[in-house]
Amino acid sequence: MMVNSSQSLLLKEIAEKTAQAARNLGGLSLSDRNQAIEAIAQGLETASVDIITANELDCQLAAKEGISQPLYNRLKLGETKLKATIKGVRDVINLPDPVGHISIHRELDEGLILKRVSCPLGVLGIIFEARPEALIQITSLAIKSGNGVILKGGKEALNSCQILVKIIREALENTKVSPDTVQLLTTREEIRNLLDLEEYIDLIIPRGSNEFVRFIQANTSIPVLGHADGICHLYIDKKADLETAISITVDAKTQYPAACNAIETLLVHQEIAAEFLPKIAEALTSHQVKLKGDKLTQNYLNIEAATEEDWKTEYSDLMLSIKVVESLEAAINHINIYGSKHTDAIVTEDKNSAERFMNQVDAAGVYHNCSTRFADGFRYGFGAEVGISTQKMPPRGPVGLEGLVTYKYQVTGKGHIAATYSGENAKSFTHKDV
Repeated sequence: MMVNSSQSLLLKEIAEKTAQAARNLGGLSLSDRNQAIEAIAQGLETASVDIITANELDCQLAAKEGISQPLYNRLKLGETKLKATIKGVRDVINLPDPVGHISIHRELDEGLILKRVSCPLGVLGIIFEARPEALIQITSLAIKSGNGVILKGGKEALNSCQILVKIIREALENTKVSPDTVQLLTTREEIRNLLDLEEYIDLIIPRGSNEFVRFIQANTSIPVLGHADGICHLYIDKKADLETAISITVDAKTQYPAACNAIETLLVHQEIAAEFLPKIAEALTSHQVKLKGDKLTQNYLNIEAATEEDWKTEYSDLMLSIKVVESLEAAINHINIYGSKHTDAIVTEDKNSAERFMNQVDAAGVYHNCSTRFADGFRYGFGAEVGISTQKMPPRGPVGLEGLVTYKYQVTGKGHIAATYSGENAKSFTHKDV
């Protein structure tokens, strides 16, 4: 991708402004930050009709260009989704302040005090496909945690993003938070320039397709928080209550199939396959779900064969692969081979089996007798989320405010010097927690 030098210079200036605004934001009181978030919520409510109109235009243009159904579903911001998102903004106000939390308060020696204090990361680079509500969620979390944001939405959401950022910046003009805290980029070329701004950007958060996230991860030296795949599994154990299993399966697949926490593979214990598979097939097909299955599944259902590639595929649509397994161990093994470490669930009345599953499945979320669709920052009580991380190092799973702060060590003394504590007559540290 060609890098336009004048464009790169302009983006650098924007990043410098955002970094300065973020430093000022990090020094504001909790009350000031919360007032800014409430102003944003009020602005969004007042302009709801304009937001929905802009989003409808995006949806019309995207449909003409042949956008995929899963991406279209993510793009659409109807009245219900917008109201829920604004509620999420206000939920952020009620969350504890993530900034200034003291996790260590220790006397090293008399008059020499150590503190470990949480502080903002600085500037977040948010790059997302569709999902205009993600812009709102992330902005509210960023302000609460004292961070600036540079946002880049997909071209399919251009009108939605432009009006949302316009409303947010106008709302901030009447608060102590600078409008420069929130910036919007509008061209594809700016993405590559953004990825090179490690001097100003402290964390990149991509939200989009597998290919999109992998591209971001491969083309920047800035830390990236996110996940490339959402290949989630549901295992129906031999001791499952079948009615419960049917209800959870249908919800986990059909409640919002474009979501990254919707299941893509259903694993069924062989001892209940004959009874369960016809029932679940009927329930799923009534919701227009297309089914694929391994050879054992095909003994019970007249469906298309699942291939090796299907176990590795995130459909993000009304499609589900089914596999019959001989044991709990086989289910766990399949998940750990093909899963994306996102969210996996078991349905069983056997507590020992549930415990083994939840201990041995390697995923950010492991569930027992409930839908994988609960893997969400809003549903976890985070107010909203900036994304979901499947990496082993924290933060992991749905990431809220705690993923947007780091910490610094503060040491206060009274003329103390290190030489006092070394050498032949070294003084001892007290190391007493205050």
